[in-house]
Amino acid sequence: MPPQAVINVEKISKSYGSFRAVHNLTFEVYGGEIFAMLGPNGAGKSTTIRMILDILKPDEGTIHVFGAPLNDHTKNRIGYLPEERGLYRNVPVLEMMVYLGMLKGLSSAEAKKRSLRYLEQVDLGEHAKKKVSELSKGMQQKVQFGVTVLHEPDLIIIDEPFSGLDPVNTRVIEELLRSFRARGGAVVMSTHQMFQVEEMADRLLMINRGEQALYGNVNEVRAQYALPAVNVEGTGDWASIAGVDRVELSQNGRPSALLYLKPGTEPDAVLGEIARRPDIHVQRFELAVPSLNDIFIQVVAGDRAGEKAGYRE
Repeated sequence: MPPQAVINVEKISKSYGSFRAVHNLTFEVYGGEIFAMLGPNGAGKSTTIRMILDILKPDEGTIHVFGAPLNDHTKNRIGYLPEERGLYRNVPVLEMMVYLGMLKGLSSAEAKKRSLRYLEQVDLGEHAKKKVSELSKGMQQKVQFGVTVLHEPDLIIIDEPFSGLDPVNTRVIEELLRSFRARGGAVVMSTHQMFQVEEMADRLLMINRGEQALYGNVNEVRAQYALPAVNVEGTGDWASIAGVDRVELSQNGRPSALLYLKPGTEPDAVLGEIARRPDIHVQRFELAVPSLNDIFIQVVAGDRAGEKAGYRE
């Protein structure tokens, strides 16, 4: 039985006057996954998120959250962390967290208990009575995330969660997101940090000019853009291997190369040939799959090139 979609977006469109922000967008998000929403600035990501949260109404199409249009009850099953943070800077951390937890339906006692437990978990227990303005940006981000999940939602939507964080605090937020996913929660993450999408996300949606550009499993999307080549590290006469068309040696200081394959040659055949060659020594052998960052640039640049050539309306 297929999993139940937490979010089901069907053919939504949204325009502001003559400007089309989102056009005919369809996707689903499931429990127990981190779903990345990607796109250049102005692509329509924020408009899409606001429609999911019922802040904006789509001009066309439907959005179901937890199987139905969003209502006051299901809104409390969502945690939202916007890019523009919403913490009260001159209020003590614990007092603010309790207040915001109560707005989500928690009792004062329960909100305080959960807040203290969370602050201890992220090494902020000793800062509970400090004002938000006295905390570093990384500390504030951890508090903001705590507010987002304090009421134990089933879905969290987060916009640029790693912006401005140092590596230590970035790792803390990553682990919190993975823990939330492991408990069956759904995460929608809008971000420009492509390497973190590769490390964390299960599936992705790339939006460009309001339309779907890429959608699906992260590894499968990357595989679609794989070169007819393999990356190798080691030593040997790469050009002499049967099935290798040409060789590009790496300039990064390590003995590595990019082997372009002749049409019809499978990577497995090249690997078998290497295994039979005592004069070739390999420490790494992998398909030449581009990074999401490279794919992002390729998709966006290709779209802009098409527009300049007159291929867009």
